[in-house]
Order: sequence, then C-alpha cells, then structure tokens
Amino acid sequence: MNIEELREYCLAKLNSTESFPFDNETLVFKVNNKMFLLASIESQPLQFNVKCNPEQAIELREQYPMAVLPGYHMNKKHWNTIIINGDLSLVQLQQFIDQSYDLVAKKAK
Repeated sequence: MNIEELREYCLAKLNSTESFPFDNETLVFKVNNKMFLLASIESQPLQFNVKCNPEQAIELREQYPMAVLPGYHMNKKHWNTIIINGDLSLVQLQQFIDQSYDLVAKKAK
C-alpha cells in the first residue's frame, strides 16, 4: 500500500474527508469531523496512525513489534502507528483502517 492507495481506501468510506490541519505533511482523515487516520506523506516507509481498542492494541504491538507501535504523538492506549514494512498484509492494513473508522464513526454519532 502506498500513500495514494491509502488515500483512496480512506476516502471510499462513508462521510470521510481529508485535510492537512496540522502541517503540510500530516494527512488527516475524518469521519463526522473526528479523526480516524493520520498519515505522514513524507515518511519512508509509509506509516499511519489508527484508533484501536486498547486490549487489541497491546496484542498487535506484541505480535508485530516492527510494524505496530504505540501511536506516535497520540494517546498510546487507543492509537497505534502502523509501519508498512512488509510484515503486514494488505488485508491486515485494511482491517486496521476499517476498525479505526468503525470505532470513530460509532462514537461520533
């Protein structure tokens, strides 16, 4: 997954929007005006932050220590940083995005 594929996947979600509210490098995707994914468009390899249920967040960090880290500049209990380094499949990456979107969309209603 590259930044354009990530962008297209996120924007295909119902009511999702994109913006650069912090700087010219951090692309933010929101649903109902709440963030569900942040990505650095300059990072190599590509990485992004997603919301995650707290128990699963810890499990994923233990299972994929080189690809799933505590959320950079985020609440470490609820957010993970996902590094696209080949350790995770496209399906897994999409599942992380889906879960983050669902958690935020449900809470934002």
